[in-house]
Formats: sequence, C-alpha cells, structure tokens
Amino acid sequence: MAEHILLRHRDIPDIHELDVYLSNGGFDALKLVVQKKTPQDVIDIVRESGLRGRGGAGFPAGVKWGFLPQGVFPRYVVANADESEPGTFKDREIMERNPFQFLEGVAICSYAAQAKLAYIYCRGEFWDLAHELESHIAELRKEKLLGRKLFGKDFSLDIRVHLGAGAYICGEETALLESMEGKLGQPRLRPPFPAAEGLYGQPTVVNNVETLTNVPPIINRGANWYNSIGTKESTGPKVFSLSGNVERPGNYELPLGTTFRKLIFEHGGGIPNGRSIKAILPAGASAPILPATKKVLDTGMDYESLRKIGSDLGSGSVIVVDDSVNIAWLAQKITSFFKHESCGKCTPCREGTYWMSRIFENLENGKATSEDIDLLDSVAQSIVGKCLCALGDFAAAQVVSDIARFRSDFDARAKDGK
Repeated sequence: MAEHILLRHRDIPDIHELDVYLSNGGFDALKLVVQKKTPQDVIDIVRESGLRGRGGAGFPAGVKWGFLPQGVFPRYVVANADESEPGTFKDREIMERNPFQFLEGVAICSYAAQAKLAYIYCRGEFWDLAHELESHIAELRKEKLLGRKLFGKDFSLDIRVHLGAGAYICGEETALLESMEGKLGQPRLRPPFPAAEGLYGQPTVVNNVETLTNVPPIINRGANWYNSIGTKESTGPKVFSLSGNVERPGNYELPLGTTFRKLIFEHGGGIPNGRSIKAILPAGASAPILPATKKVLDTGMDYESLRKIGSDLGSGSVIVVDDSVNIAWLAQKITSFFKHESCGKCTPCREGTYWMSRIFENLENGKATSEDIDLLDSVAQSIVGKCLCALGDFAAAQVVSDIARFRSDFDARAKDGK
C-alpha cells in the first residue's frame, strides 16, 4: 500500500511518541465521538465500515459491539494482545511502534460500549512491552486523554494492562477472561457469550489489537473510505506476517484480497536458494495447509476466498514451505505444539493430541506403517467439532489436511512405504 494505515510508523518517524502522534491527528477521532457522536453512532459507523475481527475469526466488529445488552452495567472492554499463533508477530509491531493509535482504538471502543474501564491482556512473554504500554497510558492520563470527564463531557475511562503467563489457549477470548479472573486459562461453555456475561459476569467486548487499531482511521475518514479498500465482504487493510522459506520475512500491510503470489514473490522476494514453493500455511498452525498450486497462489487473501479453497485466513500469519520440507515432519511439529498448549479441559483434544503425537513419534522413528497413517487420520477426524474451543479443531484440521494433500510425504516415512 502506498500509505500505511496501521503501520504508520513506517511513514511517520517517532509516531510512538505522544507529541508526534498528536501532531499527526492523534486522538481527533476520540474527541469527535465523545463530543459529537452517541455510542450507537459509533457502533453504526464501525458496522457500516465492514471491519472484521483480525484475531482469527473474522467476525464483524460493529455487530459484536451491538450485542451488548441494554441497560446492564458495568461493562468492560478487553483488548486481546495474547499474540501466540505461530508465525504471527503483527500485533507486537503495532504496540511497539504505533501504540497510541491502538490505545485510541481501545478508548473509542470503550465509548461505544459505554465502558469506564478497559484492559489490555498481554501474553506473558510481552512483559517488557506491557511495561511500555503502562508508561504510554500514564502519559495519556497526564495529558487528560484518559480519566474523568474527557473533553468536558460525561465520559470517563481508564485503561489497565494485565499480563498473562504465556499460554496459547488464553488467546481464546473466554479462556482469556478466565485467566483475568485468576482462574485456570480454560474456555467457557457458550452461551452465554462475553457480550452478555464476560469479565466478572458483566457485558464485555473482546477485540484483537489489530482490530482496534483500525478504529481511529475509520472514525476520521468514514465507513465509505474504509469500504473502498479490500474486497466487498472483507474490507480494509490487513497486516500479513510472512515467514518460513522466503527471502524477506516480515509484516506487510496490504489490502484484503491481495494474492499469495503478490505477497510471497513481489513483497517477500520469493523462495531462497532457487528452491520451489511447495505449500502455504495461510494462518499459522490453525488452518488447513494449502498446496502451492497456481490456483492457490492466485487466490486472494480474504476470508471468503480462502474458505472456498478449503482453508482460512485466521490472523494472517502466512508461513511458506519450500520443496525441501517433508510435510509429515511439519505436521509432527505442529501437533507437538498443540499437545503442549492444550488446556486439558476437553477429552478429545487432551487425549487426541497425545495419541497423534505418539503415532508421529513412531512415524519419525521408522516404526509406523501405512495403517498407522490411516489411524492418525482417524484420530484427528474424531477430534473435529467435539471441543469447547477451536484448539482441538486447529490441531485436527492440520493433520487431516496434511494427510489428504500430502499423503506421499507420510507414506515415505512409513516402514512399509516407498
């Protein structure tokens, strides 16, 4: 993109400093909504913009905010900064380099939700970043951009930072809320959903860092402007975290609907050492693998297009796999990750990831047969749709798609294979 909307630090040096952010229109959007808009006005603008959650699910943000029940207070806003998906590092860059736009988004969301207190839940490994955010929040309090009676109106807000303990499962919004309440980080049975009964049993909006960072420019420039970026169903810019077997890994802010080919070969510089691209993980570890065919490479990276070819966009962490990688080896690594990160609450996930790991160990050691590969597929299929959260489905979908699309890689590791 010619202009960065989310990664503005790439265009404006030192925008992580409050005076620079303010001199470039910072907090104009918050002032506008507090002084001239009702909370419902803000919800309507965000809904009309088509902004969808950037944390993985892609659910429309304005619709989510509109689910809050009428007349029930207090309410809370929680920013999900538990960025733990393998291959995802976009939220950290935003919080480190363009933090005030993110914090302004939190404040606008809080105004729309009529919440007087907002939290930022950071993953445990972000302890240094959490301290930086607390320092930025203190600056906002000092400048009276947080606190009581903001902009002379009857709106008060404070933001606090909560540090997790480094659990992948706490990226799931209900497990995150359990963790904030001092309980085990395990998903809740739903319904009720957080909008009705969230933090401390009160109505709560939970949104990802990148999602909230989109909000100030939407308020400043309008829903129609935002709709002009991306596709009809997937509007706006997206930060894609590109990694794996690629020349120039990194974060790339591009319109939703940009093709894999453009991201990997034009922006990412292609595959190192003259090798060929073999496969793509479009959403880190949590969506089915895709073979790098011409059709896939020319597919737009948006929610609808990826679902049509049998995968998902997730949080936009694109991992490139070249032809030197055996997919069975890759699947083993991902299964080991999910086994380690399973909270253990659901039997299919807890036991299924364990038994898949055992079969993979036999495959790695040359003790498994082709029948064991069929058993591996069967175990994975038995997990799908039977867990409280998506972690079990993520683990299973990865194995099922790997076997279906790269069976020969698995057969090559079986003792009766070729």
